[in-house]
Amino acid sequence: MDSNRPPPLDRGTLHRVLVADDDASTRQFLSGALVSLGFEVTLAVDGADALRLARTQRFDALLLDCRMPHGGALEILRDLHDSIDAASAGVPAFATSAEITPLLRGDLDAAGFVGAIEKPCRLAALGHALDAVLGVDRRVVVLDDAEGLVATGDAHTMAALRTLLQAELHDLRSELHALAHDPASLVERMHRLRSACGFCGAARLGAQAKAMQGHVVEARQAAPAVVERFRRELEATIEALARP
Repeated sequence: MDSNRPPPLDRGTLHRVLVADDDASTRQFLSGALVSLGFEVTLAVDGADALRLARTQRFDALLLDCRMPHGGALEILRDLHDSIDAASAGVPAFATSAEITPLLRGDLDAAGFVGAIEKPCRLAALGHALDAVLGVDRRVVVLDDAEGLVATGDAHTMAALRTLLQAELHDLRSELHALAHDPASLVERMHRLRSACGFCGAARLGAQAKAMQGHVVEARQAAPAVVERFRRELEATIEALARP
């Protein structure tokens, strides 16, 4: 058995996602796509169904269609924000729609959605959006020495590159706020970081950088929740690199 392979998915570790859409084919696609990406999915057929489920069950994320019978994405999120005892109040919410105009995107941002996904969407785009907010696969380690040794060839070179990466990450920590307001520069910065992480075996940060890069390319902005998730992985990697 390959010791470097992540352990099998445990149902108890899966992120739970509520998908609400009144179109059966869309529900089927999103459900199949999310399950293939390693999420546990619950389906809602309209706004009332989605609100009932979100009030009574705790999900890690919500995918809500903007136009459904008995309430669309904006109405559902507003009702959840007004229901402080709702089980899923405050969890990250994404809006989905066949057309996301600049006006609609502004309304969604103002309402507190962390992202808007235009349908039909690509599988990779869906995965990047959720990983950028919820974090990448929990089985991925912060520092993977085996991966780093394969990339660099020997422990001495890997150690030297990790020292350089540590300095780069301290710089990135101070740059992150400004980059969050410059999507093009942020995408380019994540591209370069992924390369550095690959050489050093910084597996979780590399994967999180890939998710944020992909999401920002699609969304053309970096939501605060996306930046905060990346910041957590950045700090965890800085801490791990500082250990002897």
